Amino acid sequence: MERMQCDNCGHVYDSTEGDAKNNVAPNTAWADVPADFKCPECGAGKEVFIIE
Repeated sequence: MERMQCDNCGHVYDSTEGDAKNNVAPNTAWADVPADFKCPECGAGKEVFIIE
């Protein structure tokens, strides 16, 4: 299980759940999440996410 947290708003990306709003399937590793991924809560880019 891999969890990444948005450093702007605290939203957590959980690799086991994926992110339906961004069309990221469950069990997608953070490294495989598209570079243009945006936080579904605040719209921040992938680069602001940190390891939880």
